[in-house]
Amino acid sequence: MAGRAQRSAAGPAPGLLLPPPPPPLLLLLLLAAAALIRTGDGQNLVTEDVTVVEGDVATISCRVKNSDDSVIQLLNPNRQTIYFRDFRPLKDSRFQLVNFSNSELRVSLTNVSISDEGRYFCQLYTDPPQEIYTTITVLVPPRNLVIDIQKEIAVEGEEIELNCTAMASRPATTIRWFKGNKELTGKSEVEQWSDMYTVTSQLLLKVGREDDGVPVICLVDHPAVKDLQTQRYLEVMYKPQVRVSQNYPVQGLTREGEPLELSCAAFGKPQPTDMRWLRVDDEMPQHVVVSGSNLLISNLNKTDNGTYRCEASNAVGKSHADYMLFVYDTTATTEPAVHDSRAGEEGAIRSVDHAVVGGVVAVVVFAMLCLLIILGRYFARHKGTYFTHEAKGADDAADADTAIINAEGGQNNSEEKKEYFI
Repeated sequence: MAGRAQRSAAGPAPGLLLPPPPPPLLLLLLLAAAALIRTGDGQNLVTEDVTVVEGDVATISCRVKNSDDSVIQLLNPNRQTIYFRDFRPLKDSRFQLVNFSNSELRVSLTNVSISDEGRYFCQLYTDPPQEIYTTITVLVPPRNLVIDIQKEIAVEGEEIELNCTAMASRPATTIRWFKGNKELTGKSEVEQWSDMYTVTSQLLLKVGREDDGVPVICLVDHPAVKDLQTQRYLEVMYKPQVRVSQNYPVQGLTREGEPLELSCAAFGKPQPTDMRWLRVDDEMPQHVVVSGSNLLISNLNKTDNGTYRCEASNAVGKSHADYMLFVYDTTATTEPAVHDSRAGEEGAIRSVDHAVVGGVVAVVVFAMLCLLIILGRYFARHKGTYFTHEAKGADDAADADTAIINAEGGQNNSEEKKEYFI
């Protein structure tokens, strides 16, 4: 026995064939494959983060790629097992199994609250186990949205303060302001209470009469809610707007002996209660009749010329509008610019046309006179020259026959002279 043991230790028995040892590279590959199978590194565990609005449903999914039927389980942030395969050890009925297979464990959580926020772990029972986590984020919309206004009723020209508050949201909300369709800029402050945020935005607004009845809107930008807004309508008081119009004559001349009727209209908030007519820088003529908002002069004369004013007032203030009266003669044909701006423009155009025509006629007549004078002088000069040449040569003649002969000779010489120069 001892001899056999020694032979075995020394080497194989004669005639026994053993397989050759594996090459070193092949040995390394086999060892690596065994390690992968043992540790589960060939399996991929996948999940995604979840964002959910408070009170809604969150769904957690643990998925396995290249599954080898290893066990999947889901744990909460406190490392308590929610589901082990398709079994739920945790006694919270809000967790419900949506899907279970060798490659997925999907679980829903209903009525999510802030306390449910945190990391949830997916585990795969390989050797060693694989683990990955998903984060649940809970959004909380504002609990309330309120606009407070400094003054319920403002006066034009005043600056009022408006405040909009969005309470208890997560994350902090963004507040935007609008006046009608125009966006305005406010100033926001954020306060944190535990895990919640309260945001207050202040808007300073200078109001005018055009803002009366216009809505001011406070709108919230928050990932947990859409189209959350509230609004207040502005109420603005303003002094009257006054307008005077001529009823008769309708855009016509105000002539002596004819009637004139004016009316006054006033609009304000509150509506004007006190309206009166007066004559600026003079007393109102005794024959003028004022009836409510109307002024009537039945028989115009030139003593009525002047500025007539309609005044209206309310609790905010007083305003007025003026009418300038100019009474024309009964033969007047030119439209007065003081009654109607368009009539004044037409009268001015007609006056300019008449002046232009008159100027053109004067220039033509002057040119014709100058032309006649020049022609008259020209003809007179040539006529005198003819008579002078006709009598030339007869001045020194002894008798009439000699004078005629000398004159004829002079004419012939003249003709010859002309031919010579030609």
